[in-house]
Amino acid sequence: MVYKLEDFTLVDDFLVEGKTVLLRIDVNSTVINGEVKLNERIVRHAETIRELQEMGARVVAIAHQGRAGKPDFLTLAQHARLLRRFVDIGYVPDITGERARNAMDTLSDGEAILLENVRMDPEEALKRTPERHSKSNLVRTLAAHADYFINDAFSVAHRAHASIVGFPKVMDSCVGRQMEKELAALERAHEERPIVYVLGGSKPEDVLDVMAFVLRAGKADAILTTGVIGNIFMYAAGAAEMDEEHKKKYLSSLKRAKKLMLSGRILYPVDVAVEVEGNREELSVHALAPAQRALDIGEETCRIYREIIMNAGTVIMKGPAGVCENEQFAEGTKALLKAISASDAFHLIGGGHTSSVLDMLDMERMKSESEKGYVSLAGGALLMYLAGKSLPGLDVLRVHRPHARLTSGVETEAAEKEPFTPQIGNTMG
Repeated sequence: MVYKLEDFTLVDDFLVEGKTVLLRIDVNSTVINGEVKLNERIVRHAETIRELQEMGARVVAIAHQGRAGKPDFLTLAQHARLLRRFVDIGYVPDITGERARNAMDTLSDGEAILLENVRMDPEEALKRTPERHSKSNLVRTLAAHADYFINDAFSVAHRAHASIVGFPKVMDSCVGRQMEKELAALERAHEERPIVYVLGGSKPEDVLDVMAFVLRAGKADAILTTGVIGNIFMYAAGAAEMDEEHKKKYLSSLKRAKKLMLSGRILYPVDVAVEVEGNREELSVHALAPAQRALDIGEETCRIYREIIMNAGTVIMKGPAGVCENEQFAEGTKALLKAISASDAFHLIGGGHTSSVLDMLDMERMKSESEKGYVSLAGGALLMYLAGKSLPGLDVLRVHRPHARLTSGVETEAAEKEPFTPQIGNTMG
């Protein structure tokens, strides 16, 4: 599925002054010992809330935290306190009850509240069509007390939950400011060639879906693999030997990797870092023993990848290059991010662990919005988008256009360039 920003209604298409706006945000956060940690999503969604307040809207934010039965399944009381560092917002520990309805009805222009964790509603995460979700008590109740629905959370657009797909079926709806920025960055991310993907992380099947799609669609000139996915390609190429346990675990992924390698555009690490008596030690992939775990890419791989990145027109990075929670094995991720920052390429950086490393590096310039790049708030939704899959949360908004948007009528077309073929010596074999 190809999504274009012009297919969606935006916040600027609505007159929200004096109107009650249901705003779906994603403040789902890491929880350590019961404490909710501040993350970039909270900071950026606060910007949308503040802008809507300045426009005179009455803002009712809805969000989730964790999953039922999990340790991180909490109320949103802490999230409200974190949001209040950046925006004036109240907290209502209720979703559809009398307390929530009264709070919505008594809001004044420019005021904002955050309702309780929507996943505490038994209908939120049921497997239903958008039409059935639109008839749920959650949607019917909140929609009756609001004028517009705005989804500002691209990071949950891959979920067909009631608070994501139900409201657009019964209310005038649009994408929020942060989702608008995500979509604009994704649209731009395939304009300037060569297009280089840097793909790592710990979910090989999802990443392989992305690789298969972008190679088939001609959207990738080179794919630099790291992390678990890089290890799989090392093994698929026969550069290193995998033990029996991991052969069974990654059997399907190995088969897919071998087929994808026929494209000639996929690179895997030539050296890796392992742990020896608690310390980082680098070695050639050919010297990696079956029982050893590659925890990061090595210095030579960083050098090769940096050269390709520096000659790219666009770089899309999703997933860390190693076990970056351990400072010793964050070196590869740091090196790649520094290379991207130093290059002239437009960059799109995936959320999650990758953006956490930006915090470790204090790379605020890279995290800030600019003409040069964008750091996404999304994880799973971004992978699905890059794999060309449909996202339920976008599909319901894409067809929901109450009126045509005003456009400048000016179209730009990226200049055609010769296909880019990486020259990496014997890296492929």
